[in-house]
Amino acid sequence: MAGFSRRAQLPPFLALLLLPLGTVGLLSLTASVLEVDLTVLQSATKRGAVCLDGSPPAYHFSGGFGSGEGSWLVHIEGGGWCHNVTNCLSRMKGKLGSSRAMGAVRFSGILNDHGELNPYFYNWNKVKVGYCDGSSFTGDVDRVDPATNLHYRGARIFDAVMEDLLAKGMKNATNALLSGCSAGGLTSVLHCDRFRALLPADARVKCLTDGGYFVNAKDISGIEYVRAYFNSIVETHGSAKNLPPSCTLRMSPGMCFFPQYVAPRILTPLFILNAAYDSWQIRNILVPLPSDREGTWKDCRADITKCNTKQIEGMQVFRQEFLKDLGRTIASDPSNGFFINSCFAHCQTELTATWKFSNSPVLGNTTVAEAVGLWFYDLRDFKEIDCPYPCDSSCYNNKYESQDGLEDNDIP
Repeated sequence: MAGFSRRAQLPPFLALLLLPLGTVGLLSLTASVLEVDLTVLQSATKRGAVCLDGSPPAYHFSGGFGSGEGSWLVHIEGGGWCHNVTNCLSRMKGKLGSSRAMGAVRFSGILNDHGELNPYFYNWNKVKVGYCDGSSFTGDVDRVDPATNLHYRGARIFDAVMEDLLAKGMKNATNALLSGCSAGGLTSVLHCDRFRALLPADARVKCLTDGGYFVNAKDISGIEYVRAYFNSIVETHGSAKNLPPSCTLRMSPGMCFFPQYVAPRILTPLFILNAAYDSWQIRNILVPLPSDREGTWKDCRADITKCNTKQIEGMQVFRQEFLKDLGRTIASDPSNGFFINSCFAHCQTELTATWKFSNSPVLGNTTVAEAVGLWFYDLRDFKEIDCPYPCDSSCYNNKYESQDGLEDNDIP
């Protein structure tokens, strides 16, 4: 089933309400929202490229126009992972495990098609890849247990979608950016060089990870909680053979789910957009639920302004560990860029408000959208790290909000 995009016309008063403060006048009162239908790749099932429930993979596509006709933005949806049979069975019932539960979506943020709101990528061919495999597109297990009907085929989905996009015209791209939020941001790291290899040698091709630089750090009780979680994902999905060999030849596959061990050896330019106090990482790496059974961190995990002095100190230590791990990637290639702010946030490219205008975090007098665009076109070597919390007044929110369905993990 071929998808298409259309504009959903909004009443004038509602168009105004949907704009961030300070942007009124940039768009007319009849501003419209780009609503994009689903493209389902029925033919991909022949190669076993299917979602957790066996349904075909799918994506949303909006064609480029004007000067952007030869440029491609492929954005990978986020939404966490599943690390065992029970977890994956639960996941396969919704859109994060089945294309049958997917539908039309509205493109915003980095996918927005208004030049005022998305100055560098608004008229590109834009794709949002549905995430229905639970492994950041790395899984590949042939056998399907008839008792569960679970299919671990994420890597095949990635290949099938890319093949379809290449046939749509991406094979002739002059510019291309692989981006993603959260688990999708991890996908853009793990598949960055593979994506680059698909495109013309003379094309400008880069990758962007938004909220996807997950670090291997101990929790507040001293346990390597997230390391065990990532190892379970890799084992469940049979991901080892689809992780970058530059990492798996040096260490165990589970470790190669962490960007800090993969990104320094990526050959394609990479931009890292992340909060040093990433709200999902604080909740699941520093303070996973099993490490706080008495609920001492409950309020702090939800709202950084409610953290006490000792808890803030713990977060500052986490920030230092994050920056230390990031340092290997920063030093690996001068073409890499980064925007590391001190917000309590997770993913900052998908909402127009946090991407471009009044609610966008600012570093070096530059919004997120401007930083990514300037870096992509080699107009500015953007490398900015924020001062420690609470110095940044441009942070738009202090409360945890799951924007992509990524909830707290549930390792026993």
